[in-house]
Amino acid sequence: MDDENRLIAQRKQKIQAIRDAGLNPYANDFPVSLEDMRRVGELDPETLSGEADLPEGAREFRVGGRVMALARFGKAAFALVRQQGHEVQLFLKRDLLGEGFKAFKKIERGDFVAAVGPAFVTRQGKVAVRAREFRILTMAVRSLPEKWHGLKDPELRYRQRHVDLVATDGVAEVFRTRARVVAHLRRYLDERGFVEVETPMMHQVVGGAAARPFLTHHNALDLDLKLRIAPELYLKRLVVGGLERVYEIGRCFRNEGLSRMHNPEFTMLEFYMGYATYTDLMALTEDLISGLVTDLQGEPRLTYQGQQVDLSTPWPRLTVVEATKAGLSLAAQEQGFAAPTDDDLRSGESLGAYVARQRLTEREEALAQLWKACAGWGERLAALFETFGEERLPADRPVFVVDYPSAVSPLSRRKDDNPELVDRFELFVVGREIANAFSELNDPEDQRRRFRAQLEARDRGAEETMDYDEDYCRALEVGMPPTAGEGIGVDRLTMLLCDQPSIRDVILFPLLRPEGAQQPGKQEARR
Repeated sequence: MDDENRLIAQRKQKIQAIRDAGLNPYANDFPVSLEDMRRVGELDPETLSGEADLPEGAREFRVGGRVMALARFGKAAFALVRQQGHEVQLFLKRDLLGEGFKAFKKIERGDFVAAVGPAFVTRQGKVAVRAREFRILTMAVRSLPEKWHGLKDPELRYRQRHVDLVATDGVAEVFRTRARVVAHLRRYLDERGFVEVETPMMHQVVGGAAARPFLTHHNALDLDLKLRIAPELYLKRLVVGGLERVYEIGRCFRNEGLSRMHNPEFTMLEFYMGYATYTDLMALTEDLISGLVTDLQGEPRLTYQGQQVDLSTPWPRLTVVEATKAGLSLAAQEQGFAAPTDDDLRSGESLGAYVARQRLTEREEALAQLWKACAGWGERLAALFETFGEERLPADRPVFVVDYPSAVSPLSRRKDDNPELVDRFELFVVGREIANAFSELNDPEDQRRRFRAQLEARDRGAEETMDYDEDYCRALEVGMPPTAGEGIGVDRLTMLLCDQPSIRDVILFPLLRPEGAQQPGKQEARR
């Protein structure tokens, strides 16, 4: 019998011994108080020397939780219990507990217990509860990882998140912070008159973003469906219908690979604001995120993976052309090829010649994959920005990248002074995209042309494109007011605020390949 199975067998024997003694190892008849856990934690040991020093009415506490540490001393013992992040030390003595002390001798780390008694100060100067009553609430069959090491294998941590939350310091706090992030986003929009809604997660056509969907089938209707990649087109239908400030916080699904920045199932905040432009949303985004960071950190600054980031407003703006040129110039210094000139970035032909001359598709596999389906200036510029520009953006400040090509922005309003570009920005922090926003395209005929261009790109081999959605075009014919909309990745925002290196560290149950399955190829892992 291996060590794990031997320990499980021993635990089962102890559980049976508790039953044989007439006790229930899975009791639910001994209430404990989270408020008492808080109150004990707030007591000051310097002013507490005995029961008489306790506030009136607070000389007995009902506390309990999971046992995180045990120290036994013959006729006495200490147990550290945790509930909802609050920890209380119990002092248990045979003279006070009688038969209850025998039950205590059966417990191990990971079990749940409860006790009633007054607080006092230990010889080590810490507040503890001296148990007058003691009960076992739940006995665990499987042991927690060894106290000082927790779960070190990241794969095991994600697969056994229920253990990870208990055994690994800081993990539970990440997810409490995530809840605060979502609450802040919701409160901010609610206070500004936005209406929270829910839209379908199963779509008949792919829309709202350029990505590959997950496919499913509805048996009763004999209908092929796709899990949504974004709620955008439904939310804009609501703007057409008069809900002119609307938002949704919900799951989206994209059939892409796994990486530190990508999980196929993720959480998105999308909101739409009638009679607004993308420049209005830049100001709103600065206020929203800098306020969130200040709420959590106490100031508009944070540290992410050793990088200091100043979020005091306003944030700098760079055009896609400027960011691409800067990124290529830095890459040229790193890899020994020639930096681009302004003329190299001026047209699709000049971009193609520059890439061929510097053999960039041979240097970067990611660019080679994108370049096959590129046609024209806009798609080629976007491919170069994604490959060379994004991760080389300034890291000490958030950056708005603006003026995206219309060819890669099929739902965005064209700029009045240059129809090759659109009124759009993406927000990058430490080289990671956090938000995407634009003034919405509300011309139904232009929208039809853009959808047709998406189909043409698909025919050229582009894997991430949108379907043609005629129903949405008919909705635009009813009339959508001037509108701006934005999507913010909640998972990536939480990564930033909690200083976590991988998106899996901020998703409770990330998607994992089956145990023992073969590792994916390099390109699959990246996307």
